[in-house]
Amino acid sequence: MNKNQLVENIATKTGVTKRDVESVVNGFLEEVTTALKNEEKVQFVGFGTFETRERSSRTGRNPQTGEAIEIPASTVPAFRPGNKLKEAVK
Repeated sequence: MNKNQLVENIATKTGVTKRDVESVVNGFLEEVTTALKNEEKVQFVGFGTFETRERSSRTGRNPQTGEAIEIPASTVPAFRPGNKLKEAVK
């Protein structure tokens, strides 16, 4: 499912216009992104937690030449599913 399909499904189920649903979805995504940029967790009890994690630097290989390269440390977004979501997907 992509964002447009999500907006359409929510609009159909709730009777709210697609424009309003899209505005809410975009606002939600912006708030989660802003929180993660500020290294805050975004937690929805039962659904899951969006957070950032630190990746340490490591040695990799250039796939074309086989040459060893150093991959720098970075911060990456992560999602940890909650118990209700895990149970629903089983």
